[in-house]
Amino acid sequence: MKILVTGAKGFIGRNLVERLKTFKEYEVIEIDRDNSKEELEKEVLKADFIFHLAGINRPLIEEEFMDGNVKFTKDIIELLISNKKNIPILMSSSIQAELDNPYGVSKKAAEQVLLEYGIRAKAKVYVYRLQNVFGKWCRPNYNSVVATFCNNIARGQDIWISDIHKEITLVYIDDVVKSFIHTMRSNRTTNGYLTISPEYKITLERFIELLKDFKSGRITLRLPDMSDEFVKKLYSTYLSYLPEDDFKYSLDMKTDYRGSFTEVIRNLNMGQISVNISRPGITKGNHWHHTKVEKFLVVSGSGIVKFRKIGEKEVFEYKVSGEKLEVIDIPPGYTHSIINTGTDNMVTVMWANEVFNEETPDTIFQEV
Repeated sequence: MKILVTGAKGFIGRNLVERLKTFKEYEVIEIDRDNSKEELEKEVLKADFIFHLAGINRPLIEEEFMDGNVKFTKDIIELLISNKKNIPILMSSSIQAELDNPYGVSKKAAEQVLLEYGIRAKAKVYVYRLQNVFGKWCRPNYNSVVATFCNNIARGQDIWISDIHKEITLVYIDDVVKSFIHTMRSNRTTNGYLTISPEYKITLERFIELLKDFKSGRITLRLPDMSDEFVKKLYSTYLSYLPEDDFKYSLDMKTDYRGSFTEVIRNLNMGQISVNISRPGITKGNHWHHTKVEKFLVVSGSGIVKFRKIGEKEVFEYKVSGEKLEVIDIPPGYTHSIINTGTDNMVTVMWANEVFNEETPDTIFQEV
């Protein structure tokens, strides 16, 4: 199946093309502004399905709206009509089509051209009036508040807001692409307007607050709430705008003669992840918890984890090694220790179900 995508190098087009390439049954034909009219005509007639995503939204002069949005659509339609083709077309439009401004008027006119083609050629046509789309690869400082704010906050640059209480509606790029492909593959017979689900409504104040929390997370080690689908998608988007020389950041390694202990991640919902390095012969721990639980995973070196239930004398031992990855559960009510019995440093990944709080540490020292 040959699929043609106009606007293939744009934000939505690029994401769609890369997803389509993962399906072996599709041949993707990419058309963008650097293709000639002859190339467009040749490729359009080869297509079994067309994603028409090309358009103009930031022209130098107002007249370019009609040329880039309406005339370009007409050129494709007339080519199909003159060659007696009824190729299905999915077009990305905008909620601006509901407004009386030059861009909105041009998008609505382009929609009408497509809908008329559906009637004339008895072709399947689908129009998506998209809300503000956010996600990776969107151009900052252009026409996306999400891309601009993610980019600028990640770089410590200023942002400007006229009304922090303004509410915006957003849809995520992967949801857009998923819906587009589903519509194509479902071969649905219903023509006309379609929408993306889910939509997310958020005030600019809350939106900026989240982005600033993402940025400070490298210091606080706090991950955002990944159970919130919008927050998860926005966090992924934010990270895609990090400067390419700033992917790495340092952690606070607490070191002494025994080795080191380093917190990596904190999250109020999922607890805390740390990395513990023990030098040969070193014993760490010898404490217990009332409620806090942990998991130990030795990923390098070898050692022994010892347990003793509080108030009893019997000691239990578990051998651990990076040669065989096994998780050790640390239940409450057992004093425990971990001993490096090898000749190299032992590295242990540790998870606790709650973030450490100095005021209520729930850590009682007692020898195993």
